[in-house]
Amino acid sequence: MVSVTSSEASRSRSKKVCVIGAGPSGLVSARELRKEGHKVVVMEQNNDVGGQWLYQPNVEEEDPLGSNVPINGALKVHSSIYSSLRLTSPREIMGYSDFPFLAKKGRDMRRFPGHKELWLYLKDFSEAFGVREMIRFNVRVEFVGEEDKNEDVRRWIVRSREKLSGKVIEEIFDAVVVATGHYSHPRLPSIKGMDSWKRKQVHSHVYRVPDPFRNEVVVVVGNSMSGQDISMELVEVAKEVHLSAKSLDITSGLSKVISKHPNLHLQPQIECLKDDGRVIFVDGSWVVADTILYCTGYSYKFPFLESKGRVEVDDDRVGPLFEHTFPPSLSPSLSFVGIPRKLIGFPFFEAQAKWIAQVLSGKLSLPSSDQMLQSVADFYRSRDLARVPKHNTHDIADFTYCDKYADYAGFPHLEEWRKLLCLSALNNSQENLETYRDSWDDHELLQEAMQSSHFTNFNC
Repeated sequence: MVSVTSSEASRSRSKKVCVIGAGPSGLVSARELRKEGHKVVVMEQNNDVGGQWLYQPNVEEEDPLGSNVPINGALKVHSSIYSSLRLTSPREIMGYSDFPFLAKKGRDMRRFPGHKELWLYLKDFSEAFGVREMIRFNVRVEFVGEEDKNEDVRRWIVRSREKLSGKVIEEIFDAVVVATGHYSHPRLPSIKGMDSWKRKQVHSHVYRVPDPFRNEVVVVVGNSMSGQDISMELVEVAKEVHLSAKSLDITSGLSKVISKHPNLHLQPQIECLKDDGRVIFVDGSWVVADTILYCTGYSYKFPFLESKGRVEVDDDRVGPLFEHTFPPSLSPSLSFVGIPRKLIGFPFFEAQAKWIAQVLSGKLSLPSSDQMLQSVADFYRSRDLARVPKHNTHDIADFTYCDKYADYAGFPHLEEWRKLLCLSALNNSQENLETYRDSWDDHELLQEAMQSSHFTNFNC
């Protein structure tokens, strides 16, 4: 077991902290909070760690579009992982700073392993650092709101329900860290005729295997990595697959795949859906489809949070959040880990967790509420000037920002080899979409990575 030392009580202010979610961001948050001397309770709605990476094969009870959600906002299925999913990044870049994602004999040793291997890594992490003992499994958080009793010290009421017994528990915490992920609540486009189209419509949230689509004409909406992966899988069983994309300017990798499969077609965006089964595209062309599969991403939702309007989700912009983490008027007792997208996630989550833990212990301080609000306003303005759609507010795709963020907590910058391996995989996928996970030419970079202290200083 990897040793973890807590901060001395005399040097920090210990808080009772609730972490919501035991996925990649929640697990590392729990570890860092405890290292700072805080008393941590993790509430996890499923029966094991992993969050999104805990594969859930049975989706029959879930609404196909994820739209008929109960009043409490609880989906029956949290994970959106499909059976064949493999990582889009090499394992070397994904590990936490002091716990590399190593290939283990007897398991999936590929550089781009399947989803189960990442889940096992998270299990290994939780056991190595004793995180598991802090987790209450099969517990769903139903309400988080401020306690009214003390105006000088903000505390939080957390009401949770045990899924098996139905027992409701209400507790008071000094702080709450929201780490519920952002790949569970389907985001759907608005298409004319969508509500009255009589044939099958599903979101990729409930896609698991291709067989139910055998011999069908399928329209896949969305040219994301998942849209491309699922299209390549469906093409082996479906009669036709029509990939509808915002832009017909595609990578050479996708172009190679389309030229290889005569039943895979690239289409523009959908104009409307007709009751006779036709899918009309914006260029006037159409197909009669059996199924429309929406690979259109996910929305941020926090149905349990009562913030009295001080944290809102507006077209997938969660805010206001200072550096995607702290709501200025509720900080530091309320924070969010794992909101940003399109970055090397695990090291970033770790930097967030360290910052939050040290702010709560009093080692670090935040700017004033007004200063944080101004920072958020400046950030929004920069995104608007760059013509970034509001729903992409939290898409970062910037190593410089990751390094700037790390400075808040005194966390090391991303290693150069980690950045270069990330870019190498991305470039390879754009050129060789079908083969990039199993064929690569970054051997020198890989050797440099394996000789770095990230790997050589690790003791199992």
